[in-house]
Amino acid sequence: MNTLSYRTISANKATVQKNWVIVDAQGQVLGRLASKVAKLLRGKYKTNYTPHVDCGDNVIVINAAGVRLTGKKWTDREHFFHTGYQGGQIIKTPLDIYRKNPCDLVEKAVRGMLPKNRLGDAIFKNLHVYAGSEHAHQGQQPKVIDINSLK
Repeated sequence: MNTLSYRTISANKATVQKNWVIVDAQGQVLGRLASKVAKLLRGKYKTNYTPHVDCGDNVIVINAAGVRLTGKKWTDREHFFHTGYQGGQIIKTPLDIYRKNPCDLVEKAVRGMLPKNRLGDAIFKNLHVYAGSEHAHQGQQPKVIDINSLK
C-alpha cells in the first residue's frame, strides 16, 4: 500500500461548490433550526469542509413567522443591546423581537452560532430569511430539504 498517495484535499474559493437550499421553519423549534442552518451555512455537512473557507450553501429560510420556542422563553429570555451611550442598554424579549419582525429572531439565533470574525460575517451574508412562504430566489433553482433529516 502506497501511503504517499493519500493526501488531504483542502477546499478553497475556486473549488467550492455552493448550492441553494430552502428550509421550511414552520413549526420548528428555534434553537434546533438555527443550529442546523448554521451547519448548512458553514458547510459542515459536506465532505470537503474546510474551517477557514466559506464552503457552505446559500440557505433560504421560509415561514420564519411559524417558528416556536419551548417553555416560557417567549417572555423570560432577554436579549441585550447597548447603543453606546450612557444608560443606553436595551433589553428585549423574543416576543418583542417577533412582533416587530419575525425574521430578526431567526437571524439573531443563527448569527450567534457562527464564528465571530470576518469569515462569520461573510457566511452570514449567505442566509436569506422570509416571514412567509414567498421568496425572491426562484432564479437560483433552490432545492427543498427536510431539516429534520439532518443530524
